[in-house]
Amino acid sequence: MPAHLTLHDTLTRTDREVTPLDGQTLRFYCCGPTVYGPAHIGNFRTFVAQDVMRRVVEASGTPTLHVRNITDVDDKTIRDSQKAGQSLIDFTQSWTAKFHTDCDALNLLRPHIEPSAVAHIPQQIAMIEKLAAGGHAYAAADGSVYFRVSSFKDYGKLSHLEDRELRLGASEAASATDSDEYTKDSLTDFALWKARKPEDGENFWPSPWGEGRPGWHLECSAMILEYLGEDFDLHSGGVDLIFPHHENEIAQSCCSTHGKFAHHWMHVAHLMVDGGKMSKSIGNLYTLEDLAKRGYSAAEVRYVLISGHYSAPLNFTMHSLDSARQALQKMAKADKALERGSPNPQHSASDSNPPSSSDGDSTLRSPAADSEVRAPGPFSEAWDTLLKDLNVPGALGSIFGTLNKLKPAALNPEEAAATRNGLHFMLQTLGIVLPPVLEEVAADVPPDIQALAQQRWDAKQAKDWATADTLRKQLEAAGWLIKDSKEGFSVVAK
Repeated sequence: MPAHLTLHDTLTRTDREVTPLDGQTLRFYCCGPTVYGPAHIGNFRTFVAQDVMRRVVEASGTPTLHVRNITDVDDKTIRDSQKAGQSLIDFTQSWTAKFHTDCDALNLLRPHIEPSAVAHIPQQIAMIEKLAAGGHAYAAADGSVYFRVSSFKDYGKLSHLEDRELRLGASEAASATDSDEYTKDSLTDFALWKARKPEDGENFWPSPWGEGRPGWHLECSAMILEYLGEDFDLHSGGVDLIFPHHENEIAQSCCSTHGKFAHHWMHVAHLMVDGGKMSKSIGNLYTLEDLAKRGYSAAEVRYVLISGHYSAPLNFTMHSLDSARQALQKMAKADKALERGSPNPQHSASDSNPPSSSDGDSTLRSPAADSEVRAPGPFSEAWDTLLKDLNVPGALGSIFGTLNKLKPAALNPEEAAATRNGLHFMLQTLGIVLPPVLEEVAADVPPDIQALAQQRWDAKQAKDWATADTLRKQLEAAGWLIKDSKEGFSVVAK
């Protein structure tokens, strides 16, 4: 299909087509996790949105090269590894493994390359040396090295902040990370290399400026240069990374190379929980494991995380998970009905997504190319909607609109197969794995329950809504659910 995805570009504040600079492979970078604990659903909102973006690009026929880093050295990883009495490498590798397990559960495609900060310290030191040689970096008396923000005239162009706001933001960021701000020439300057401190323990590396470790912002620039070069197609992360992290990446990358760095910026908005900010102190910083203990699957979590537009805040509630369960069941039932009508039923949509490689697949391929699922068919409106700034909620609405009009029994076998193929195309592109269909179990309904249900139906037909609602609640309290249809009602056990 010759259609291209358009995405809002944070830098230009316009919607732009996502096309590869080389006309062949879309090369993009995503800021990955800091591995000092389990990732929470706020982290995964960003990773899931990036996964859908990649799937859409690949389903359009364009291969991708997806790079996502692992931050395995910073203040938090050093602090918590020492609290746990583990070496930094053992500590971060265990949390990296947990992150991969959660990613697989959420059906995230593995990045083609997943470099770690510790494994690329030589590249980071080399970048600092280039910056220092060009007058963009300076060493402090304690052996720390800082980037001189005043040397880069375009600093702030991504976040669109004025000078005063940049200084205020830099002050707030510095107060949270640096204990001694007096070593810097300017408040807005940021650390490229941090001199060794007693609290770092054995976590330090040699450098031309003395023992220490790289600053957090530097790792992404060094690894991007290593695997994507000076210019690449797209950079993505959460909105919280726009300033200062991504501003700093742009500055240090452009000043150490002749490139323009990322040509497109995609940022994913915050996830809220029950209308408020996520916080460990109030107990709403949910992980997949937390939600599994409440009976919710990773597929249901993924559905909720893609159900809002990536550029707008999304409110996560337990009710939204219940709604996701119902939506997935509706899709699963439609898929099963289409399967029955197809001439050669082979598989269900629950296995239409090839599993992600556990060791990171370096082959550039589209997930849609692994099967005969190649076109949206009757779901072309949903596909077109998805291509417009990755409008997943609009696409989901269109999918259900098509399913609601669908009468599988009226389709001939070829029509049923084409419709099912289109449904699988959309499910695959969204990364949705359907659950088994839950068949309603027939139960013997006691006469008094049947009579109560009939009273409710009569009240409903008489438009006595208050009485009907009261009787429905009585039935539910007794352990029974009412299923209404145009012709009548049925009673099923809860």
